[in-house]
Amino acid sequence: MCERTGHLSLSALEGVDFSRRGFLRAAGVGALTVAIGGHAHAADSHIKSVHGSGFCNLNYFLTEAKQMAKDDGVILDFVVTPTSAEMVTFLGAGQVDAALIPYTSFIALFDKGAHVKIVGGGGMQGCILVAQPGFETPDKLKGKTLGTFQMDTLEVLPYDWLKQHNVSFKDINVRYMGNTPEAVEAFKAGALDMICTIEPYGTALLNDVRGSVMLSDGLDIYGKGYTDCVLAVRERLIKENPTGIKSLLKGMMKAQHMAETEPEEVLKVLVGPYYKTSIENARIAMSKQPSVVDARAQTQFILDRVDSLVEMGYIKNKPTRAAIDWTLLEQVIAENSELYSQLKYRSA
Repeated sequence: MCERTGHLSLSALEGVDFSRRGFLRAAGVGALTVAIGGHAHAADSHIKSVHGSGFCNLNYFLTEAKQMAKDDGVILDFVVTPTSAEMVTFLGAGQVDAALIPYTSFIALFDKGAHVKIVGGGGMQGCILVAQPGFETPDKLKGKTLGTFQMDTLEVLPYDWLKQHNVSFKDINVRYMGNTPEAVEAFKAGALDMICTIEPYGTALLNDVRGSVMLSDGLDIYGKGYTDCVLAVRERLIKENPTGIKSLLKGMMKAQHMAETEPEEVLKVLVGPYYKTSIENARIAMSKQPSVVDARAQTQFILDRVDSLVEMGYIKNKPTRAAIDWTLLEQVIAENSELYSQLKYRSA
């Protein structure tokens, strides 16, 4: 999943002029340099993108590490941002063309008027709600502290789970964390009663904190294969360089196939440069949180989670089905049927 490096608050999006001129005026010369580079794809076939750090990014990382779209004329360039707030704002303001982000962050951007669309999948499953020893039932959680990340799938999952068990989000204390390592250490130190985190951290906590309990892995409320992160792009890129997006999606499919057939080789490439964890923990993450390009089957799931974001006060208007555009993905699937048929995880 997209590892969290800061929380995304409404203040990070409110007041941002998502028109290109408005953002450049606010961001200054430094942003201008990046933004100009971000739209150079028409000439040199580079697509600039931001990303998270979790295992929903695996296909994306492998595509960049081995430049798996280069044979089809596209080079994927990553832009590093200090926090998730900047990552999301970069996409909304047009400093980059694409992003691998939590679908909840995308919905918030869309609600604020950013010209963005979901065009592909990222990762599925892998979210885990863990509690300290003794807090194994919902009725024991009132007044307790949850560590999570704002406007994130890791906040929506506990909201939905508690609601299903007749516990209001208002009945718990929510603490927004700076990043995943900070949240994990806070839980280990007993500063948090609950934590919603990702693999491999969830399994590691269950092993390291004696008596800790898994309240939910998302499967109990969402079902198998629920989505977490998505590939979102600027509408301008869809209009100006649809072939480039298709090349990127094909590269990600090639990466998914390699991850599914040569997992150890893939981990050798990614652990260290892209994932600061052990090979053992990476194996856990890979098995529990596959990265999947074809997320078409999760369309309704994504739109249903919009209801939770409205209830939580994060968005005012529910995005329509028009926020998600699988057209280019479907073209890639049709044009690469042999590759697609070999993928383990897909919608059809």
